[in-house]
Amino acid sequence: MVETAGRITLWGVEVFVAAADESSISVAARRLGASPSSVSQQITNLEGALGATLLDRSARPMSLTPAGALFLKRAQAILNEAQQARAELTLGAMSHLSRLRLGMIEDFDADVTPRLLSDLAGDMPSTRFLLETGASHRLHDQLDARALDVIVAADTGASADWMEVHALMEDPFVAAVPNGVVGMDDPAQALQDLPLVQYTARHHMGRVISDHLARHNIRLNNRFELDSYHAIMAMVAAGAGWTIITPLGFFHAHRFRAQTDLIELPFAPMTRRINLTAREGVLGGLPLDMANRTKDILQDLIVTPAAQSYPWLRDKLRLL
Repeated sequence: MVETAGRITLWGVEVFVAAADESSISVAARRLGASPSSVSQQITNLEGALGATLLDRSARPMSLTPAGALFLKRAQAILNEAQQARAELTLGAMSHLSRLRLGMIEDFDADVTPRLLSDLAGDMPSTRFLLETGASHRLHDQLDARALDVIVAADTGASADWMEVHALMEDPFVAAVPNGVVGMDDPAQALQDLPLVQYTARHHMGRVISDHLARHNIRLNNRFELDSYHAIMAMVAAGAGWTIITPLGFFHAHRFRAQTDLIELPFAPMTRRINLTAREGVLGGLPLDMANRTKDILQDLIVTPAAQSYPWLRDKLRLL
């Protein structure tokens, strides 16, 4: 790579923003797909061109200098303008977009995500797709840090002027129980006698569940707190407890469906919303197109089959 000492380059600005976001040269390098030495050199070149030190690299973690904090606002505006320019050039010709960084919640990785990527790839033959799968709060953080272009994730309550949000579906919380509970005279009482296998409160969904229980003064026998749908559903299937989950999570762990069942929550209902979020105006009409494609896929793969298996989910698990 040719170094450009004394010049302000778009690449140098992008490198600086990544380093400022990550507070680490090596982490920024991994995010950008560059070497740490190249990242360090780009920052040095940018500082030389500006005549100011932007990052205190001796600090642990690395921190912005006063000049760096001031320039960061300008740098973010520069990147936004560059993204807008790319969007305007590709608007109406999205098939020529060179790269799309997509973040998807893990609930979709077995069925919805592969179908969406296949559909997009057919219409965008020149595009390289980079996929990140993870928890909703982490995907939102990566979108905010410009490490992703579009995410499909649960609504975490975050909002900002730069967000372009397309609502996809409403996903109600339900109770996944071992086989046999549904046929009992009083399923709610049966759940009182079983331990709750709870989704970890370290993730947004787990915090939503915990907050809902506390808000309604509901005390359950919570012995287990796990961060994996498959591990949670394996315990439910083995009769070790029951869990509060959404239909998306339940169907995601499909291998345990034969040993488990779904019932409505035996207390105040709760739901979450799944959105597609991008940066406003950056990708032209692509986010709306992706949202419409995703809703079609959700209808075929999730909503219709769920209503057939559990008629009481009709109008609860629904597209928006």
